[in-house]
Amino acid sequence: MQKISVIGAGTMGNGIAHVFAQKGFTVNLIDTSAAQLEKALKTIATNLDRQVTKGLLTEEEKKGVLQRITTFGSIPEGVAKADLAVEAATENTEIKLSIFRQLDEAAPAGCILASNTSSISISRIGAVTRRPAAVIGLHFMNPVPVMKLIEIINGYATDAEVTRQMVALAEKLGKTPCVVNDYPGFIANRILMPMINEAVYSLYEGVAIVNDIDTIMKLGMAHPMGPLQLADFIGLDVCLSILRVLQDGFGQPKYAPCPLLVNMVTAGFLGVKSGEGFYRYTPGSKELVVSTRFTGSAGL
Repeated sequence: MQKISVIGAGTMGNGIAHVFAQKGFTVNLIDTSAAQLEKALKTIATNLDRQVTKGLLTEEEKKGVLQRITTFGSIPEGVAKADLAVEAATENTEIKLSIFRQLDEAAPAGCILASNTSSISISRIGAVTRRPAAVIGLHFMNPVPVMKLIEIINGYATDAEVTRQMVALAEKLGKTPCVVNDYPGFIANRILMPMINEAVYSLYEGVAIVNDIDTIMKLGMAHPMGPLQLADFIGLDVCLSILRVLQDGFGQPKYAPCPLLVNMVTAGFLGVKSGEGFYRYTPGSKELVVSTRFTGSAGL
């Protein structure tokens, strides 16, 4: 397994392409937007420069990584010779199902089809293909070049040999694979999203202010980032989407998203990607500034 196709050149896609190319794989990075592909290559180059500065790579190794990545504007030409295709498109069920139908038509018979989905059913994705045994979830964590975990998700029809190959591949990438079965939210988001939602509810109900909620979780629970800051980093729209998957999948009210989260997403306050969520973000600044909408005191 040497030829990898990555579909989607956004944050996750360019990170996945970066990691595979750095480990010596030939990578085809596919996106319908030429501007997005150009941006992805610049992001990868910037992240490689950071590795060079830290002494983790040489300039020659950096050049080799970039040379192993080729960009394509369509799925058929980008996956024609792939051993593994990794879909990293936006977290939208219909978009992913459409991509997997195309992958099934265009990819070679022996190609494994993987999704980087963080919540959408692998069984459902596999069911729209003629090779459900070869469909699996590879849920990388953001930022991909830094985070060690890959959550490997077995669909109902996923073949055990495919899972074994993906575990071995994750280890070859220097990652730690954890295998889970296909139920709403898998493990990472089934546990993480209710915590984030409860933090939003705590803010919504006036139990504590943004800084104190995040500080309690960082200092009291040894979390590197508080739940509200993490929600901003993930994207509040993504958090909302995953909570709705959990609510629909389990049919339990405990997964219902907080009205405050719904309102923020509706208004376009999505976190880092939009410049404001629970915090305000200024390009080039690392200072964590609470949004002016949440600078009042808790009702104590």
